[in-house]
Amino acid sequence: MTPELTMLACTLVLALVQILLPALFRTRETGTAYNVSARDGDGPPVGKITGRLRRAQANLFETLPLFAAAVLIAHVTAQESALTLYGAALYLAARVLYLPLYAFGVPVVRTLVWCVSIAGLLMLFWAILFAS
Repeated sequence: MTPELTMLACTLVLALVQILLPALFRTRETGTAYNVSARDGDGPPVGKITGRLRRAQANLFETLPLFAAAVLIAHVTAQESALTLYGAALYLAARVLYLPLYAFGVPVVRTLVWCVSIAGLLMLFWAILFAS
């Protein structure tokens, strides 16, 4: 398996973590009985950290399809290069850093880290569209 595909697999593990974390925190807020019920009522308000974890998850899920598609296109078309390697590495590293920064409510740095993940995506796009 190529390093880019390995990073894609690691990003999918991160996505699973980002599904489980808000669920875990929400269960701590509402209790297991509410969580396993039909949840027809609204339940208690969402806590600060749970809300942040949900927003971080939504943010990852906005770009994850783009990342996955770019890595797979690079692989299928045999366009893997230093640019795709560094782009994938930047994206994954930034997404890993983004989660705790968002959970702890760190402003500015969180946004800069998000920009790094976008730069990684752009590197992948450049490699599959223009580098040959």
